[in-house]
Order: sequence, then structure tokens, then C-alpha cells
Amino acid sequence: MARKTIGERLAQLEAQRKTLQIRLSKQERAIDTRRKVLIGALVLHRLENDRDVQFAGEIAEWLRRELPKFLTRDGDRDLFDDLLKPQANEPSLGNVGNGSAAS
Repeated sequence: MARKTIGERLAQLEAQRKTLQIRLSKQERAIDTRRKVLIGALVLHRLENDRDVQFAGEIAEWLRRELPKFLTRDGDRDLFDDLLKPQANEPSLGNVGNGSAAS
């Protein structure tokens, strides 16, 4: 059996390094996705089930203010139509944060 040259061994090690780097990247993406799903699930759970109505209202208001700036695709915006519509018992976004108060 012929012994591999240093160049061949280096090429083999480089191929192994690339394979491991791809696996690591996949693993990091999976962790990132899982974290995002869990954060989203927490926010949705608090919106739907929180007994602290003021806190849930503040989260909803914050989402209605921030999501339109964050979402860039129409299809993504469509996914959040129910959250982006102002609720009857909450101030509309036009009145939030502009410093005007009703007299």
C-alpha cells in the first residue's frame, strides 16, 4: 500500500474541514431557528393567554409599531394581519407615541 503524500493528506484534511464546517453551519442555523420559534411562541402565548391585560396590550401595541418596519415581504405581512390591525379597545397607531393627548 502506497503512502499518501503530504499534499494528498492536506487535501483530505481540507475536505474533512469543509464537511465539518458545513455541519457546524447547519447546526448553528437549526439552533437559531429553534430560538426564533420559541421566542415567537412565547410572544403569541402571552398575547393570547396573559391575564395581565395591560402587559398583553403593550406587547400587541409594540408589535403593531415594530412589525411593519421589520417585515419586508408582502407575504410575511399577510401572516401577521391579525396582529397588525388595531384592536377596538386599544389606541390606534396614529395616536401612539406622537406626544398628543386627548383633552
